Amino acid sequence: MTVATKANQAQHAARRAADSHWTDRLARLGFCARGLVYMIVGAIAFEIARSPKSGADEEASKEGALREIADRSFGRPLLVILAVGLAGYALWRATEALWGRRDEHDDTKRLAKRAFSGARALLYAAFCVSTLRFANRPSSAGGGGDQQEEAWTARVLDWPAGQLLVGAVGAGLIGGGLYVAYRGLAQKFEKKLDTSDMGPTTGFVVDVLGTLGLAARGLVFSVAGFLLVKAAMDFDPEAATGVDGTLRVIAHQAYGQVLLMVTAVGLVAYGLYSFAEARYRQL
Repeated sequence: MTVATKANQAQHAARRAADSHWTDRLARLGFCARGLVYMIVGAIAFEIARSPKSGADEEASKEGALREIADRSFGRPLLVILAVGLAGYALWRATEALWGRRDEHDDTKRLAKRAFSGARALLYAAFCVSTLRFANRPSSAGGGGDQQEEAWTARVLDWPAGQLLVGAVGAGLIGGGLYVAYRGLAQKFEKKLDTSDMGPTTGFVVDVLGTLGLAARGLVFSVAGFLLVKAAMDFDPEAATGVDGTLRVIAHQAYGQVLLMVTAVGLVAYGLYSFAEARYRQL
């Protein structure tokens, strides 16, 4: 048997594994994991908006959500389940990156979507690893996401052309956030859902959750991108923040508490929409 034949057999075996029911179930568990995290982030953000002083010690970010889970009596087993789901979601995105989406026939769009899926696979794989770390360490351990953001920004700013790179990443986040918000407001997300099993009420609720959730998520991305661009222009890594810092920046604007409350509701809506995706998403 030649090397090429063995490689083809391995590729076919990998594709069969990617198309298996187990991969499908793990990916859907990943949507549920994402939904739970966003719901907790939204709840913390709402608490910060309602009473900034009482929410000063809580971090409205993925790390903060994981810490909230870890502090519960059932937290560590739940974190392990979340990690499995996130790993399944990353695996599903990785298969899209390797072989492309079946419903995309335009080669240019197919290549762009494969690259996007690859980036999301890496992102969720990293999130899976951080979830396992929270499951295996004391709840008091670990630094905040904003401190990590500042540290990475400071390192990159010291590189040759570092300001341009940080600014480009910030601009990309702004563009991505605007696109996410557009998808929500235009309800483009419906194309990826199997609506045939939805009744009128379910369809309406999912539409509302998707619209509010994606709009809120897009707003957070765009503000985070703006802060990165500002950090690059001012050569100030402290201007760059994670999700928690971004939400607190929103809170300090004119009518910021009201805007943060609306954003918090939107993030909770996105979490609930993620559960709807777990049920109705076409994989």
